[in-house]
Amino acid sequence: MSGFRLQIVTPDGSVYDGQAEALRLRTSEGYVSIRAGHADYIAALDIGMVSVTKNGTTRDAACGGGFVSVEKGEVRLVATTFEYADDIDVERAESAKKRAEERLAQAREERDIAIAKAKLSRALNRIDVAEKSG
Repeated sequence: MSGFRLQIVTPDGSVYDGQAEALRLRTSEGYVSIRAGHADYIAALDIGMVSVTKNGTTRDAACGGGFVSVEKGEVRLVATTFEYADDIDVERAESAKKRAEERLAQAREERDIAIAKAKLSRALNRIDVAEKSG
């Protein structure tokens, strides 16, 4: 299977820089699959699961949003957060979920509600990705 160059970066630095055969990710418009020869493309990422396939093996990760671009056959994924399923601390994610639920229940202002919902969504995504891949 032919591949493409994939770079995955977060504010903490480079997560991956190498060849990949496929990338499946959740954009703000829904899930998209990218393979070699994909047309130039740019999209905002939503909180969701990202699947990276290389050497015939797929590895799932929790992504906290960002954007993806395809330009001249090279793919760049710039993520707010990106954590491979096998690196997710489920206990920590469960604690984050509980804290977010408590904040959401206490929030009264729109901004506080939005922040609590975003934190809850990220925690639920991390838990979901870990359980699906575990």
